[in-house]
Amino acid sequence: MDQNMMITTKRLHLHTVLPDEYLLLQQDLTHPDLWLKRGFTDQIKYFATNPNPLEYRTPRVAMNPEWAKYLLRVAVLKQSSIIIASAGFHNAPDSAGMIEIGFGVDKAYQNLGYGQEILHGMWSWIVNDPQVKTLRYTVSPDNLVSQHIIKNLGFKLVGEQMDERDGLEQIYELSSENYLANFLGKSS
Repeated sequence: MDQNMMITTKRLHLHTVLPDEYLLLQQDLTHPDLWLKRGFTDQIKYFATNPNPLEYRTPRVAMNPEWAKYLLRVAVLKQSSIIIASAGFHNAPDSAGMIEIGFGVDKAYQNLGYGQEILHGMWSWIVNDPQVKTLRYTVSPDNLVSQHIIKNLGFKLVGEQMDERDGLEQIYELSSENYLANFLGKSS
């Protein structure tokens, strides 16, 4: 399968949400047949029971369908073929080559290492894009688990921002060059 459509990690398949699937999700977050043709299911009704970025991503994909590969993926357990999480970049890479990630894992699957696995899957894929120069991760100062993860990955605190939805966030960044060297054993 095309790497732009699916990223594979040890325990997960990260499937791109396709442009026509955004429209179906807008109509019904628990659409019963939506994922069957792709070989997985949404038994836990992930989008209906977890915060998700659909309201922000749907208009972007409608304007730029080729951005679907960046904006939202569902994380599907290889073992059971069910959706347990989602991840995506806020936009395509900007003019400076920065790309910011967001993700969420259903409560029943948290604290099992899926978040870090998702991050590595997404970053390992995107750093191969020559446009991408900087990986960005923003997190609330109160989210100690995410703070611990991002600091252990070598991301550096570069500032703060006030997000209208999430409040105060700290901004962490790492160059794609450093990610390639530190985690994929590649140098440019």
